[in-house]
Amino acid sequence: MKTIKVGIIGSGGIAGAHAAAYRKLPFVEIVAVADIIPGRAAQFIEKHGLTDTQPFDHPDELLKLELDGVSICTPNASHCRTSVDALRAGKHVLLEKPMSVTLQEGLEMVAAAETSGRMLSIGFQPRYDPNMKLLQRIVQSGRLGDVYYVETGGGRRRGMPGGTFIRKDLAGAGAMADIGCYSLDMALNTMGYPRPVAVSAFTTNHFGRNPLYHQEAHQFEVEDFGAAMVRFENDMVLQFKISWAMHMDSLGATMFLGTDAGLKVLPHGTGPWSGVWDGKIGAMTLFHDEFGGHTATEVPLIGHNLNLFDEKVRDFAEAVRDNRPAPIPGDEIVIQQAIIDGILRSAESKREVSVELPADVKATAANAPQDLAM
Repeated sequence: MKTIKVGIIGSGGIAGAHAAAYRKLPFVEIVAVADIIPGRAAQFIEKHGLTDTQPFDHPDELLKLELDGVSICTPNASHCRTSVDALRAGKHVLLEKPMSVTLQEGLEMVAAAETSGRMLSIGFQPRYDPNMKLLQRIVQSGRLGDVYYVETGGGRRRGMPGGTFIRKDLAGAGAMADIGCYSLDMALNTMGYPRPVAVSAFTTNHFGRNPLYHQEAHQFEVEDFGAAMVRFENDMVLQFKISWAMHMDSLGATMFLGTDAGLKVLPHGTGPWSGVWDGKIGAMTLFHDEFGGHTATEVPLIGHNLNLFDEKVRDFAEAVRDNRPAPIPGDEIVIQQAIIDGILRSAESKREVSVELPADVKATAANAPQDLAM
């Protein structure tokens, strides 16, 4: 079995999950870890028992090594530069979400992947839930007819992070980039990533800027709530809403309204930190008419014990080993980045804004539409 050599750039909390997932794969060797904070990479290596792994205090040194791929686990603001450098150095890239801070950065990253011939895969592990794949099969089977309206998003009653997550220069955006990107990917991937044309949005940070609710209120620079209406080329509209904090238990279900049927999807779990699409599906119900009457059919969910994060890392590593395309390609996720970029512009200008993507940016759904009896 071919052994692939990988590095990890950034040694914060999420990097530990990458290291743990790689170590479960017998064909992967973690060769190096880099972090721009001096000594932090060495501490990470010691903490995780990576006895044969080299520490570096700058990614450039790590990228000089003969590596097959890298996991990039740095703050959002450095995603673009670090990914582009890694791709140009001939490394395949697994990048933690969100893809980038701006649309222009995302386009630069996609171009670097295309030019280098290396893959850029973005870390949306919920796609590996078998029920997420079932959701996509149902919608793309045509069972709903023409889908004309989608509503998605989620929120925590209280769930505001701090540190790099709330600094605009490092994060770019707040709740949208942190947890909203999961909601967008679930809906857009299900629909085959249609191209957006316009966004009208609103954002606030009432809770983050209030010291009653956040101990770093004086440093809070991003949104803790956002809502948007997104229009697409195919005349579909998407209502999106996301919140880190609110005086409410839920922002509701994800819904797909079609001309023949509708589908309601609930997130997995309960409590103040549930209601965000960063994990599994809790329930799905199909609403349709049968024999002249209104009917609701519970969709049987697929039981599994998969660790979705491990599945994400494994799929990337196997794609590197087997010379396969990126599991979650950047040229899909850049469409989501265009929406987030539009939301921020619309909220700032307090009006609807156009979303413009180069003509050659297009995505294909991970699974082709297929018949599905129900």
